[in-house]
Amino acid sequence: MWTEVTLSLVGGMGLLLYGMYIMSEGLQKIAGPKLRTLLSTLTKNRIIGMLVGAVVTVIFQSSTATTVILVGLTSASIISLRQTLSVILGADIGTTVTAQLIALKVTEVALPIVGIGATIIFFSKKDKYKKIGQALIGFGLLFLGLKIMSDTMYPLREDPYFKDLLMNMSHRPVLAVVLAAVFTFLVHSSAATIGIIMVLAMQGMVSLTSAIYLLFGANIGTSFTAVLSSLGSTREAQRVATAHFLFKFVGVLMLLPFVGLYADLISWMAPNSPGFQVANAHTIFNVAIALLFLPFIDQFAKVLEFIVPEKQSANGEIKPKYLDDSLITTPSIAIGMASKEIFRISDIITEMVSKCDQLFKRYDSQITEELLQQEDSVDYLSEATNQYLTKIMRQPLSKDEFNRCMGLIHIVKDYEHIGDVIEKNIVYLAESKYANNTDFSSDGHREITAMQHKIIEMLHVVNTAVVNNSCYLAEKAKSLHEEIVDLEFRFRMSHFARMQIGSNESENTSSIFLDVINSYLRMAEHLNNIAMALTDEVSCTWQDEVELIYGPNACPVKPAENK
Repeated sequence: MWTEVTLSLVGGMGLLLYGMYIMSEGLQKIAGPKLRTLLSTLTKNRIIGMLVGAVVTVIFQSSTATTVILVGLTSASIISLRQTLSVILGADIGTTVTAQLIALKVTEVALPIVGIGATIIFFSKKDKYKKIGQALIGFGLLFLGLKIMSDTMYPLREDPYFKDLLMNMSHRPVLAVVLAAVFTFLVHSSAATIGIIMVLAMQGMVSLTSAIYLLFGANIGTSFTAVLSSLGSTREAQRVATAHFLFKFVGVLMLLPFVGLYADLISWMAPNSPGFQVANAHTIFNVAIALLFLPFIDQFAKVLEFIVPEKQSANGEIKPKYLDDSLITTPSIAIGMASKEIFRISDIITEMVSKCDQLFKRYDSQITEELLQQEDSVDYLSEATNQYLTKIMRQPLSKDEFNRCMGLIHIVKDYEHIGDVIEKNIVYLAESKYANNTDFSSDGHREITAMQHKIIEMLHVVNTAVVNNSCYLAEKAKSLHEEIVDLEFRFRMSHFARMQIGSNESENTSSIFLDVINSYLRMAEHLNNIAMALTDEVSCTWQDEVELIYGPNACPVKPAENK
């Protein structure tokens, strides 16, 4: 009997976890593209942030998953620690929805739900409906797994040893809490653990008091995954994970001495329904934690900053700031992280270009050293970003997400090439000019400075276009590229004219001057490539097309789509 029970429990657990996984994946595909914007814009108010946390956790069906994502977003500085705390409290409330559904005995309709989901997938031609079908199949498999475990455990009611073991947990609360916490950490899902606790309660195999101790352990265990995911990340991310653990741990410590009174209250609320008793105990516990800590978020944040203080990084240490591997399974957010790292690369490139003209006016070895160090940083960050985007592309992506990843890969490469032009051409030419003890004519200096200023102007336009994914600004950058092409031609002709009239300065620096303006032209070519990647038809939204015609911030009514 024990062999059969063990195999059935393992199979039921597998169905439960797999159902939770594919339901979460389906719901993420439906709501994922707006998730990053939702978390970054709606969490400024702590009450709304708590509601957002509850909704997002219902989508992911796991407060652990929500907290891991929050660790990544906080690490990337998209949301602050104070914004995150209210979302975590909401996530703890959102995870109680599954328990309430189990109490409603949704397990009885698990197979019909799977059938409906499969029918939608097989007979629907639209991707949107297929995602809904996937979510329904996951929902059904989750509860089918619970039903299998429930049916498997039913005969164990007659086993005196097993029954005594579970019932005695009310006399060993610490052991019950630790066992439930460890089990929850191993399966990475408090919902799965709580589902099993509810099955045990509904079969009459554990008392309500024992179930409450097990619930406490499940609530603590769900915070361990986020703590591990934050190791090696930023201090802010570590504070988020620590906050989730402390919310649960402090809540358990405060309620532990009053478990008897708490059990009486729960029994009074649902006297003849063990399933609802466990579900209500879980819900009330998490709502109480949220109400207790929400008014003191600012003070709690200061405590976290004291517990997890900032650490100073080594001088000159450059590493990716926004690339978080834990977010790769949520492509919509991971792509945003890669974009922020690219913005960082673009800022370094802009700073490098702004220093170039100084080298030709008065050579400074310190500036040269700074440029070479920055170019090494650009190479390192570009390589890391490309690898990150490649990992994202191995995930199930929508067409828009795939095209966005490809566009970002091309953009990173072009920024990296600009850094290479500065290192291999600009720096080399400045050193050659200094070694030969030559100088440009006053007109030559003026023209090189004019080229540099035009490149910087184009850089600012392209960088802003990348940040806002704006086709309008990308078109403006293309126009600037045409101006730079024309400028390079005119300056080259002007240089030849100076040589014809016998300018010694122009003759002595002729090859260097022509190579410098050609180097700036090559930078403009790479910036133009970035602009072209942004104006690719798959990257532009309808609003972008409107901006191309009417200008930025235009808001005409969107025409109805052809049916």
